[in-house]
Amino acid sequence: MESIAADELDLQLLQALQLDGRAPFSKIAGVLGVSDQTVARRYAKLRSRGGLRVIGATDETRIGRTRWYLRLSCTPDAAEALATALARRPDTSWVGLTSGGTEVLCVMAARNRDERDALLFDKLQRTPRVTAVSAHCLLHTFYGGSLGWFSKAEILPPEQIAALTPPPAEPGPDPVVLDATDELLLAALGRDGRTPVTELRKVAQQSESAVRRRLEQLRRSGVLFMDVQFDSGLIGQEMRATLWLTVTPSALGSVGAALAAHREIVFAAAITGPSNIVAVAICRDTMALYRYLSERIGALDGVPQVETAPMLRQVKRLTYEGPR
Repeated sequence: MESIAADELDLQLLQALQLDGRAPFSKIAGVLGVSDQTVARRYAKLRSRGGLRVIGATDETRIGRTRWYLRLSCTPDAAEALATALARRPDTSWVGLTSGGTEVLCVMAARNRDERDALLFDKLQRTPRVTAVSAHCLLHTFYGGSLGWFSKAEILPPEQIAALTPPPAEPGPDPVVLDATDELLLAALGRDGRTPVTELRKVAQQSESAVRRRLEQLRRSGVLFMDVQFDSGLIGQEMRATLWLTVTPSALGSVGAALAAHREIVFAAAITGPSNIVAVAICRDTMALYRYLSERIGALDGVPQVETAPMLRQVKRLTYEGPR
């Protein structure tokens, strides 16, 4: 994939999609003050040369599934094959290689306890050249999911943000029960979040109006949200790292809130284990990461220890497309 540098209109389009990944090009064009054709051309360019993808993601917590963050230590010759195998599983949403290729990180949400236990206690334990398995239950997300990282970029003015922002989700207290049609729609949107309703109608074998109502309900309940993925090199951010923070229990909330407000943070959550917050940071380069760790993280009260693991490669992010 040929790399490109994003200009101002590209950045505006990225934030517009972050606000509403299914917004019609005509609506985005009207808000940005350009033609529909210009938006379509920029979108196509960013897809082909900048890795742009709009994915319909499922909030697993809204359907009663618990997410787990897995750290798998292995020999360097086994990491690639292990990451690829995990990426093919339907219950994993993110897989990456860190620590010089000797550690695989994986986020999973098994459909039931039996599937979880089969992976954690059987398959991984029996996998050759896996030297250690550490599983951390995600307890609370401070930032991530429907809160896309690029929304922190502040490219668009408030009036344009308001014009593009859809109605907020209104999740209820109980988990949402999906039927077969919901599953089909979520699977299709997981491949392409901008799949037209005319195509989704064929997938669901329902009328367009029925599909529109289903989508609105899935989004309103918080089950479905749009995730915008692109090469962070587009905006000059080349260094990605996973941070494992050891935080005093009384400071969990304040540290999590502080991380969520940092522009460098893509994801932050409270987890079980000795490192009780995991976060993902994106910085311009190694020097910028050093400054972030020493000046921003170092200034937080209640954080006596931080482990940093640079990300070598993302193998899967929501939808598997093969190692890259």
